[in-house]
Amino acid sequence: MSDRPPPLPGSLRSCPPLKSVLLLCWRDTGHPQGGGSEAYLQRIGSQLAADGVQVTLRTARYPGAAGREVLDGVTVSRGGGRYGVYIHAGLAMVASRVGLGPLRRVKPDVVIDSQNGIPFLARLAFGRRSVVLVHHCHREQWPVAGPLMSRIGWFVESTLSPRLHRSNQYVTVSLPSARDLADLGVDPHRVAVVRNGLDEAPAETLTLPRSTTPRVAVLSRLVPHKQIEDVLDAVAELLPRTPDLHLDVVGGGWWGDRLVEHAARLGITDAVTFHGHIDDHMKHEVLQRCWVHVLPSRKEGWGLAVTEAAQHAVPTIGYRSSGGLTDSIVDGVTGLLVDDHAGLVSRLDQLLTDHVLREQLGVKAQLRSGEFSWTQSADAMRVVLESVVDGRLVGGVI
Repeated sequence: MSDRPPPLPGSLRSCPPLKSVLLLCWRDTGHPQGGGSEAYLQRIGSQLAADGVQVTLRTARYPGAAGREVLDGVTVSRGGGRYGVYIHAGLAMVASRVGLGPLRRVKPDVVIDSQNGIPFLARLAFGRRSVVLVHHCHREQWPVAGPLMSRIGWFVESTLSPRLHRSNQYVTVSLPSARDLADLGVDPHRVAVVRNGLDEAPAETLTLPRSTTPRVAVLSRLVPHKQIEDVLDAVAELLPRTPDLHLDVVGGGWWGDRLVEHAARLGITDAVTFHGHIDDHMKHEVLQRCWVHVLPSRKEGWGLAVTEAAQHAVPTIGYRSSGGLTDSIVDGVTGLLVDDHAGLVSRLDQLLTDHVLREQLGVKAQLRSGEFSWTQSADAMRVVLESVVDGRLVGGVI
């Protein structure tokens, strides 16, 4: 994987102008189970729309959602549910080619097919104009789908999709994810890395006082592969010697009730606040108060929560085996990577008791967070998309 520089401005002017982009994703940011990967697509789409590109997002419907609306310049078209979204989107793409269906007015120069385990197979309708976006591979996550679906899903992701898209451009969000794709047989020279951007934290939250007592935050969707139980277990182990320790769990998801029950079994209910879905301002208030952020995911493409916490000079502890966190966390500089649960407990204890180390990591994390913006990410994505329109494939960090 080579870190090729983006084309110079002169070469960009020679590319065909980008007029219309179709985004495909199984969820959007308003979905109850939406997370970082959905935010990535919405933010980049909004930036492209602000630059005059017609951007359409095709995604699933959910209770209370409109069939069609415009969000931050992106036209959102919804249809189908958790699995039906793929069928509805496929039919809509095919119908659009003959001027029918909900996408009939969409004439995309290029399509971004978000492969959250399973691709939308946009290649069958749009050929090489389809770009496959992969945040991370799902080998470790498929078992939750059950024995049969996990086998089918992993076959599609690891074998069928790489073969079907062997001539298509790929985009991913971190170098570890790019290496995972290479392990599946995807040519690294057509895997572009476009890292996550970052929304600026509300300025007033950055001046709020830090908690006088130790607080740990987890910012995550509440689903099994995020392994929030590991943080709950760590808090239970540390409470006897840090009796004023408190854990803030920010985020929602279908696994939430299991986590509340787990905290009760551990006897730490009073030491944990499950905030659920909260607005952006409140999220940043929680991060500003906390001392340490923990992201114990089994797998991450990048880990947007890492840089969100970093804005508040809060370092993150995560698992080295997660993949993407080895890119978003500079181990020993902006946060800490650990290899197992024992390491998680030990390093969390260290950061809670070592004020100097915690502050050093936090300051460096905050400085690095300034390197990321959605404008920069959208510019990088535009380089990739315009290259595809021009008939070229690109690889490396853009």
